[in-house]
Amino acid sequence: MVFSSITFLVYFLPFVLLLYHLTGKKYKNAFLLIASILFYSWGAPRFIFVILGTTMLDFLLVSEMDKSTSENKRKAIMAFSICMNLGLLFYFKYCNFFVDNVNYVLSLFSVKPVEILEIVLPIGISFYTFESLTYVIDVYRRVHKPLNNFWHYQLYIILFPKLIAGPIIRYHEIADQIPDRSAEDTFDNKLLGFLRFTIGLSKKVFIANTMAFFADKTFNLPVEKVTAATAWIGTLSYTFQIYFDFSGYSDMAIGLGRIFGFKFPENFNNPYTSQSITEFWRRWHISLGNWMKNYLYIPLGGNRVSSKARVYLNLWLVFLASGFWHGASWTFIIWGIYHGTFLVLERVFLLKVFERMGKIPATLITFLLVAIGWVFFRANTPEHAIGIIRHLFSIDYRIPPGYFNSQFLFYLALAFLFSFFTFFKRGQKIQENVFDPQVGARGTLAYSLVACLLFSLAIATIASSDFNPFIYFRF
Repeated sequence: MVFSSITFLVYFLPFVLLLYHLTGKKYKNAFLLIASILFYSWGAPRFIFVILGTTMLDFLLVSEMDKSTSENKRKAIMAFSICMNLGLLFYFKYCNFFVDNVNYVLSLFSVKPVEILEIVLPIGISFYTFESLTYVIDVYRRVHKPLNNFWHYQLYIILFPKLIAGPIIRYHEIADQIPDRSAEDTFDNKLLGFLRFTIGLSKKVFIANTMAFFADKTFNLPVEKVTAATAWIGTLSYTFQIYFDFSGYSDMAIGLGRIFGFKFPENFNNPYTSQSITEFWRRWHISLGNWMKNYLYIPLGGNRVSSKARVYLNLWLVFLASGFWHGASWTFIIWGIYHGTFLVLERVFLLKVFERMGKIPATLITFLLVAIGWVFFRANTPEHAIGIIRHLFSIDYRIPPGYFNSQFLFYLALAFLFSFFTFFKRGQKIQENVFDPQVGARGTLAYSLVACLLFSLAIATIASSDFNPFIYFRF
């Protein structure tokens, strides 16, 4: 079940909201846990037991680790928990990737290939695995005490608003909200949460889905049939699709969390207005960037190492891992290396070049570099990606008849507008007023009407179309 489906919007969500607010305070967490289990079981009933089983074992292990006074025992328990969680992630997500590559090597020597396993990827496994790791590591570091209530820990891991696609919430960011969130459980927060949810839903349904249709048109073509014009249409379409899809889903998750009294961290901050790749990664998928920094970059030594070369290597390794985290494919790995390489180049000299260029040229060049990187992210193979990029810089600007229409141009213009309007201070102020308005009764009524209108239009659009891609199945 996904947020932008009729099943969720018309049946599951209204039913859950009604019962949640009829449930007594003492039982709200229990109800949310049951609702979250049902939510995940709807699309992946076999895998719910994997999550429930590993969270139970993690809870017991971490409780034992916290009680222990032996540093060696604490390290051993932490290592076991990390290996268990990463082992499951490896098996479900990466096993066949490695088998494929082993078979390629074996084929060079005419050796019989290893049989490919029939493995179905559990939805959201990358996200809840990282959250499980934050729990054990934060408790080991004594950043926060472990939860005493097993069901509270289950809720932290499986809470349905953020289960499928994040944000990746570090354990200590939400630990105190699970037992008591009465301070955030207000009518104003619920209304603002609904508004935020509808904004995210609108991003997904109106812009991301439209862009996805035209991105698929290009990326499903044989490379030899792609022209410069169609390559740019496909690249820009996917650039906006992934942003409005992913940021829209994060908005929906943050909005739902707010309705239930949770305060989730922001996950996007207008990344396409960045003036460097370094800044882009401070604004894009913020929760993943923070996770990589705190649980990989800093343990590798971060900036506190003996040489600049080691700092550059650490950066490069982190983004290699980030690419691999996104998917079991060489295209994702190359995408991670691509960004890691530009981050290193910026440390060496590019940041100074961007600064001298000025705000507008630096932003345009950064956007172009990010868009080219997305080609690797979307393409099926590295060869396919290179073919698309080669056509981007060709001079064949033929466009097949009927390749795009006025609807595409309208939503492309909207995508540009909403991606870049915070480039100016006035646009930033408007966004702040929309996401966190300080208004009276009339303003509250106006925002409520706008939210209801967007919600209704989104449902009507989903109901009238059978094209509603779920981009996170790949991750």
